[in-house]
Amino acid sequence: MVEYELNDIVMMKKPHPCGVNRWKIIRVGADMKIECTGCGHIVMMDRYHFNKRIKKVLEPANPEANEEH
Repeated sequence: MVEYELNDIVMMKKPHPCGVNRWKIIRVGADMKIECTGCGHIVMMDRYHFNKRIKKVLEPANPEANEEH
């Protein structure tokens, strides 16, 4: 299971109507809250639907934590 961190930049399967497909995670828990990096629109969804709609993590908030030493 993939773990997401606060301030990760992610790509969703469908772009936002403003044309941007980059979202910043601003809340992590049972519910996920993401903010469009283009227009600032905030969307909240449960983790199940978030996991179904995410495509990939573009920029991890803490890249050092994801590297193996």
